[in-house]
Amino acid sequence: MLELIWLLPTFPLLGFLALVLTGGTLPKQIAGPIGAGSIGLSFAVAALIAMEFIGSGEDYFVYEAWTWMSVGSFSPGFTFYLDGLSTVMMLVITGVGFLIHLYATGYMADDPSFARFFSYMNLFVAAMLMLVLGDNLVLLYLGWEGVGLCSYLLIGFWYTNPANGYAARKAFVVTRIGDTSMAIGLFLLFAQLGTLNIQDLMHAAEGEWEVGSGYAVAAALLLLGGAVGKSAQLPLQTWLPDAMAGPTPISALIHAATMVTAGVYLIARTHILFELAPSVQLLVAWIGLATLLISGFTAMTQSDIKRVLAYSTVSQIGYMFLGLGVGAWSASVFHLMTHAFFKALLFLASGTVILSLHHEQNIFKMGALRKVLPVSFASFLIGSLALTAFPFTSGYFSKDEILLGALAVEGVGTWLWLGGLIGAFFTGIYTFRLFFIVFFGESNVKHHVDKEVGGWHMNGPLIILMILALVGGFIHVPVEAVFSHGEAHDEHHVSGLIHGIMIAVPLIGIGISYLFFMSKTFSVEKLMASGMAQSLHKFWLGGWGFDTLYNTLFVNPFLFLARINRKDLIDRFYALIVALSQAANGMIVRTQTGSLRWYALTLVAGLVFIVTLGALL
Repeated sequence: MLELIWLLPTFPLLGFLALVLTGGTLPKQIAGPIGAGSIGLSFAVAALIAMEFIGSGEDYFVYEAWTWMSVGSFSPGFTFYLDGLSTVMMLVITGVGFLIHLYATGYMADDPSFARFFSYMNLFVAAMLMLVLGDNLVLLYLGWEGVGLCSYLLIGFWYTNPANGYAARKAFVVTRIGDTSMAIGLFLLFAQLGTLNIQDLMHAAEGEWEVGSGYAVAAALLLLGGAVGKSAQLPLQTWLPDAMAGPTPISALIHAATMVTAGVYLIARTHILFELAPSVQLLVAWIGLATLLISGFTAMTQSDIKRVLAYSTVSQIGYMFLGLGVGAWSASVFHLMTHAFFKALLFLASGTVILSLHHEQNIFKMGALRKVLPVSFASFLIGSLALTAFPFTSGYFSKDEILLGALAVEGVGTWLWLGGLIGAFFTGIYTFRLFFIVFFGESNVKHHVDKEVGGWHMNGPLIILMILALVGGFIHVPVEAVFSHGEAHDEHHVSGLIHGIMIAVPLIGIGISYLFFMSKTFSVEKLMASGMAQSLHKFWLGGWGFDTLYNTLFVNPFLFLARINRKDLIDRFYALIVALSQAANGMIVRTQTGSLRWYALTLVAGLVFIVTLGALL
């Protein structure tokens, strides 16, 4: 069964080809089953492969489909590598991906570009599977760029709206910055170690580079550049909130469950390289901590339901980076999995709310929806509890392990733990702020609310994800063999007081949110009365000014130069050459009169000129 691993990316790729080669002419009754069914087949095969692999007791399995290219000693192939880490990733991608595809058959049912939507989604899943299953960095990079392309296509899916096109371009350009850094890192690794096979590369790095080696630091920094771009971490986090311009199933698939975790996967897969560069590994932790705090503050100010969840995603990826940076590799992968469950649940539930309210996304134009949308209400409740790490939900177990891993770091561990704890506090506030405003209080809905639109296509995946969000913390993540020599903290023996604090802090955040937005014990209006509060709100609402800063430093100067060079000075030089050539051609054309006497005269004149010139010289 393991030899069938090549089918995993093949099924969605065939689905993409079937949908795109028919030019979008397939009826929805056929396009839907092809789009969702191809991912369902991949999940079925992935589940069978995972059961056989785990049951075999082997640490890894390699399957070479064919050699991609061969240039001297450089021979990367379409070779798939299966271990505990790639097993978790392939199950998350195909399992959660199938549920999202199934949901999308209902969500996108009325869209005229139904087949085009699923062709992009299928290509994305194929590229993501290539990314996590490739045994060499060239194949990984192929999938890496593939998901970037599909992200651009899906964010700008409704391209007739200029704002959507802008969001797609922004995501593409910002992530290309990180991708360029990563590409340079690959060149450096190959030049110094002579291979891009991931396992051989890690062994060679261990053997040839000492801890703290300049090459190790440089390579780790370059790969980190790629990771922060794809996973929307500081300083390249600005693209993800705007990416909510795409249809909601895209937000669930790309910007919650899969693509944004690619950076986490890259660092986890090359963890040996980061262990050889401890300063860079610690930088990963600080980047994660700063990102989760900044995003948490920003999420509290948003009024768009999807943007709240988008900043929440940036924050939760920050927790994964924090775990990676402190050496809690397994905990970060564990949180990657649980986050896929509860964040996909929240995004899909928000999609149902948006459709029921005729595409309204402002939370302050909602309210009192718990009885009208019971499935969405239950989904949001369970997803919110898991997101805030409520005891014994999936998010509780994974986030708890990351924070304990941070606490165990010598020197700065207490500060990292405290920062993560503050982030958990604000997670409780902004998550239940969203929940209470949307489902409780007075209704601010101006139009009729359609009850639970979508039927079983949409409600079925929500119910399954609710179960996973509740019990996902009890699922064993089989990554011990992957990080066996590098796991910094296998067991954490801390006092009951520490555990009690980690449980209590998010609950206090939920309680504060209840007092402000549910019981109205405290008034938001009074809190916002001061000028300082309004300034902070404006600053946080604008994402801490990062877009303004980047526009000032990069975008506006580029546009200024483009306006100056609107007619392109370089093109003017070549246009002058063209004009001179045309003028010379016109003069020569005038000499062609058709008169024999004229031709004879010019011939004689030319002969006299040449003879005279020869005599003079």
